[in-house]
Amino acid sequence: MSTLLNAETHGTPLIVLHFNKFKPWLAEQDSHVQNWLKQTDFEGKGLSLIPNTQGELEKAVFVSKNPEHYFACGDLINQLPVGQYLLQTEAQYQDSVCFSWLVGSYQFKQYITNFTKNKVPTKSADNNTLPTLAVGNQDLVTKAKNYAQATALTRDLINTPAADMMPEHLGEAAADMAEKFGAKIQQIIGDDLLTQNYPTIHAVGRASVHQPRLIDLTWGNKNDPKITLVGKGVCFDSGGLDLKPSAGMRNMKKDMGGSAHVLGLAQLIMAHNLPVNLRVLIPAVENAVSNNAFRPGDVITTRKGITVEIDNTDAEGRLVLCDALAEAENDNPELLIDFATLTGAMRVALGTELPGFFSTSDDVAAGITLAGSKINDPVWRMPIYTPYRDMLKSQIADMTNCATVPFGGAITAALYLQEFVNENTDWVHFDVMAFNIRHLPGRPLGGEAFGIRAVFDYLQTRYLNQ
Repeated sequence: MSTLLNAETHGTPLIVLHFNKFKPWLAEQDSHVQNWLKQTDFEGKGLSLIPNTQGELEKAVFVSKNPEHYFACGDLINQLPVGQYLLQTEAQYQDSVCFSWLVGSYQFKQYITNFTKNKVPTKSADNNTLPTLAVGNQDLVTKAKNYAQATALTRDLINTPAADMMPEHLGEAAADMAEKFGAKIQQIIGDDLLTQNYPTIHAVGRASVHQPRLIDLTWGNKNDPKITLVGKGVCFDSGGLDLKPSAGMRNMKKDMGGSAHVLGLAQLIMAHNLPVNLRVLIPAVENAVSNNAFRPGDVITTRKGITVEIDNTDAEGRLVLCDALAEAENDNPELLIDFATLTGAMRVALGTELPGFFSTSDDVAAGITLAGSKINDPVWRMPIYTPYRDMLKSQIADMTNCATVPFGGAITAALYLQEFVNENTDWVHFDVMAFNIRHLPGRPLGGEAFGIRAVFDYLQTRYLNQ
């Protein structure tokens, strides 16, 4: 991916136009170009390859009704012949074109071999079958690469099959990132979770042969504002003893999507050297079935001391998150953000492509929403409706881990987590799908990053302007 965009100033012209600017542009072209577009019935929509009089590619023009959209050009890199192209477009479209050019190159093909029968050849940067784009602006190139690489990291982690993305592998990914950016990392593993008082993380993960762990990464100047990210790292979710049906279990490799999101966001923060004191907490487990699996009806005492009656073992994500959130509060962070693939209820409410979030701060919520709207990373704030807290009442413990009714499930999950967050903390909770169920330009089927660009742009605006 890093070789597909460069700051050079030569190449076949790639002209990206708004639909409204196509006719004025066309009127300025010579008769050869005008005749070619007329004879090929090009009406100012999509891509046209324009040859010279010798039949060689002279220029390419791409026309869109929304070229400022950050995925509008997501298929371009796969449509153009191999070669180097020089971007010619209005300044306001350069960021979006460069980002979508790179994310459009993404493929997850680590498990595809040369022995596959009837294999359809695909373009790939690995074998030099993808074109490159020159923009003549190094800052623009660096920015686009940082955003695209964070997106690719998030996608890769989610797409990796669970057999190769268990808690220990997630720990290795975090350790690799720590080494790359000079961060510190420690991991609390297995029964050490009990001795160091992380009982719910241990309870959810103890039935697996892959030991549960809490991954703890820190980076930055301790005198800078404290930002803590918490990501749900359920590397596979069988549902536990409340076993999921096969259809519900099929894509549960993505249930560690929250951890992938915070690692992608952390990479953005560190790559841009944002002046914050960053901490990333990832409770990583497999929710498996064995003779020592936690059971419906069990009561677990959490790290914070709140007792929780287990109503359903398939509501495990909030259990591992609550201990991590309680630990995060030990530092009194200025901002606490968690990402999780938490509820199907959020998908019912908003669908799979619009991530919902909850926040205890109106200002932070408005800032993230505005940032996302500017860069086509939309997010939608949901209400923390406190009267629903009664749905989490237990007869024998302080609370249950989920409501017994199916209504308002995303809200009751957020209310559960809020019990482990201090009242004066600015807290944001994202409930994301982490998976594309249809192909869109620049967004293939499979793992996806939702909201991390929006959050990073908000953080950048907030902390670079202090």
